[in-house]
Amino acid sequence: MRKTFLSMVAVFLVISVALLGCSQRPSGATETVADSKTAKPDAAGNTASSGGGEKIKLSVYSTITATASQDVMKEIANDFMKENPNTQVEFQFPGTEYENILKVKMAANDLPDVFDTHGWAIIRYGKYLADLKDQPWASQQTDTIKPVVTDKDGKVHALVMSEAKDGISYNVDLLQKYNIELPKTFEELLAASEKIKTQSNGEVTPLFMSGIDNGMIGGFLDLYATALLISPKVNDMQALLDGKFDWNKWTPLAQKLLDMKTKGYINVDVLTAKRSDVPQRFAQGKIAFLTGAPSFADDVHKINPNVKIGLMPLTSMVSGDEPTFTGGERYTMGAWKDGKHLNESKKLIAFYAKADNMAKIANVNKLPAGLKGVKSQHEFSEYYDKYVNTRVFPYFDRVYLPNGMWDVMCKTGTALLAESVTPAQFSEKMKQEFERLRNK
Repeated sequence: MRKTFLSMVAVFLVISVALLGCSQRPSGATETVADSKTAKPDAAGNTASSGGGEKIKLSVYSTITATASQDVMKEIANDFMKENPNTQVEFQFPGTEYENILKVKMAANDLPDVFDTHGWAIIRYGKYLADLKDQPWASQQTDTIKPVVTDKDGKVHALVMSEAKDGISYNVDLLQKYNIELPKTFEELLAASEKIKTQSNGEVTPLFMSGIDNGMIGGFLDLYATALLISPKVNDMQALLDGKFDWNKWTPLAQKLLDMKTKGYINVDVLTAKRSDVPQRFAQGKIAFLTGAPSFADDVHKINPNVKIGLMPLTSMVSGDEPTFTGGERYTMGAWKDGKHLNESKKLIAFYAKADNMAKIANVNKLPAGLKGVKSQHEFSEYYDKYVNTRVFPYFDRVYLPNGMWDVMCKTGTALLAESVTPAQFSEKMKQEFERLRNK
């Protein structure tokens, strides 16, 4: 009996040891080449598999919406992957949902390896971005873009592939037809609009806007807010930064916009027109001016390749001031500082910073590159060269308004043109929302 009992105990112990050995292997684990070899961590602490293991995957998010521009970005990525076969670049182009997606990812501290900062490199994304000041391209930043993505401590937040320079896009043929010199002041712009409206018998819209895509209305206000309140020698820059701005000073800007509509200088269907109407109307010679960049050019030329589109600085609004551009980041690449593959992310960004690649991006976007020494040639190069010494100010809302005010400006500007609010009420709305959002 005792022998039987001891035999049972021995069997039990053997089974227990066997089970213990099994429990020490991860459940469901499969052995790979990397599992059986010791992988050496890189400078960022990343461990890359060797001997044909899985590729490193870099997620890249971009605000680019034009198909041609997306294709160029993918083409450059393919070239990068040929040189770096152990890295896979995966693009996402979320379009209008980009900001909302990035806000969710910021809240979860789970951002893409590389992402577009779309004008908010320092203010919104600064604490999530790696410092790129040690990268070989950092010293080549243009004089106008360097202060936009470099903070007071010298941290470089992103590579600016395309530098925005927004002014007024115009139909060269129409201005020649009506013998109009390029306006330099807002009063000259109004005079040109009157001449176009009168001599075309109302067939040509001096300035096109869309209430459906109300960013066009907000864009006009954003650009001219700089001309009225920031670029003049005597300005309200500090008052806005300190939160002590007298919002009654916004009323003249709102009044000028409303006057343009009342006088017939803005398309009569402004509240129902769409941004997508621009190419057709411009190609037909029915639009003279548009505030902002000529990003619509390719779509116009698909309809009428003979239309010549020009670009000029924004007219001044205050006596004694000069025309300006509003600009900064258009398309960028920044690296998430907590990304698992930070070294590879920096390497990818450096690849895009190569002069040939920057030229490809500049040509397809028809914008100047954010690095010096990039030789690009497109239909608007002559204008950027012509106005190379024109002052460039950052977007008004990105510097002087709290997050959330852009939407307020767009919607209330549309309500102004619908005549459901007055210019004074517009100013009061801006004041209320500025104070609420600033203290949020």
